[in-house]
Amino acid sequence: MVDVALQSSAALTSDVPSRARVLDRLRMGDAVFRNITRLAALAVLVILGGVIVALISGAMPALQTFGLNFLVEERWNPVTERFGAIAPIYGTIVTSFIAMLIAVPVGLMIAVFLTELCPMWLRRPIGIAIELLAGIPSIIYGIWGLFVFAPFLQQHVQPALIGLFGNVPVLSTLFAGPPYGIGVMTAGLILAIMVLPFITSISRDVFDAVPPMLKESAYGLGCTTWEVVRYVVLPYTRVGVIGGVMLGLGRALGETMAVTFVIGNAHKISSSLLAPGTTISATIANEFTEAVGDLYTSSLIALGLILFLITFIVLACARYLLLRLEQRIG
Repeated sequence: MVDVALQSSAALTSDVPSRARVLDRLRMGDAVFRNITRLAALAVLVILGGVIVALISGAMPALQTFGLNFLVEERWNPVTERFGAIAPIYGTIVTSFIAMLIAVPVGLMIAVFLTELCPMWLRRPIGIAIELLAGIPSIIYGIWGLFVFAPFLQQHVQPALIGLFGNVPVLSTLFAGPPYGIGVMTAGLILAIMVLPFITSISRDVFDAVPPMLKESAYGLGCTTWEVVRYVVLPYTRVGVIGGVMLGLGRALGETMAVTFVIGNAHKISSSLLAPGTTISATIANEFTEAVGDLYTSSLIALGLILFLITFIVLACARYLLLRLEQRIG
C-alpha cells in the first residue's frame, strides 16, 4: 500500500510541470492571436489614414489655387486650367438618388415576396438569380446599358416621357430636350439595377430572422399579410434594412465603369434628367490617364477627396441613425 501511494504521488508531482507547460503554451497562443487581431484592426486605421493623407496632399495644389470656388464652379477646361467640381458632384448625387428611389422599394417588395408570399419551389431560383445579378461585373452592365438599354430608352421611353409631361410645370423641365438615350436618368436606372441585388439579399436575410411566433401571433389576431409586414416585420428588422440600403447607396456613389458608359460624360449641369452629365468617379476614370500638368492631376485627386467625404458623411449619418434606432428598440 505504501508503494502504491508513493507511485501515485510521484505521478501527480510529474503531472504538475506538464500541466503548467500546457497552460503556458495556451496563454502564449492566446496572446499571439490577440496581438495579430489587434494588428489587423490597426492596419485598417493605418490604411484609411494613408488614403486620407494621400488625397489631401494630392488635392492641395487645386484647393489652394481655386479655393472654395472649386466646389461651386461648373467650368472644367483643361486647356485654360480652370476646373470646377459642381457638375460631377451634382451628377453623383442625382444618379444615386434616382437609383435609391427605384431600388429601395423594389428591393423591399422582392424581399417581402420571397419571405412571405413566394412558393417554396420558386424561392431558390429567384434567390439564385438575385445573387447572379450581384456578381455581374460593372463593365458588363455598362456595355448592356450602352448597346441595349440606352437605345430602348431613346426609342420608346424618353419620347413618351417628353410627350406625357410636356405641359406639366415642373416635370416638363425634368424631362425636356431631345431623347439622347444616354444621360443622367439612364445612369440612375443602371445604378438601380446594380444595387437592387444588395438591398434585396440583405432585406431577405433580415426578414427571415424575424421569429415565426411574432408573425403567427399577428396572423392569429386577424392581420393581413400587408399588416404583418408593416407592423411586425419592418419594425423588427428596420436596423438591418437601413444597413442594406446604406450598402447599396455606397455602391451607387462609387460606381465607375457602368456610369461612364451611359451618362454621356458632359461637364455641365442640366435641369433635364434626359441630358448628358457626369459623376466624380466617371470624370476620374475618363481623364486621369490623360491629365497633364500638376494642377489638372490635383483637380482630379480633389474630386476623389470630395467623393470620399460624401461617402463618409453618408455612412456617418447612417451609423447615427442606426444607433438611434437601436436605442429606441432597446
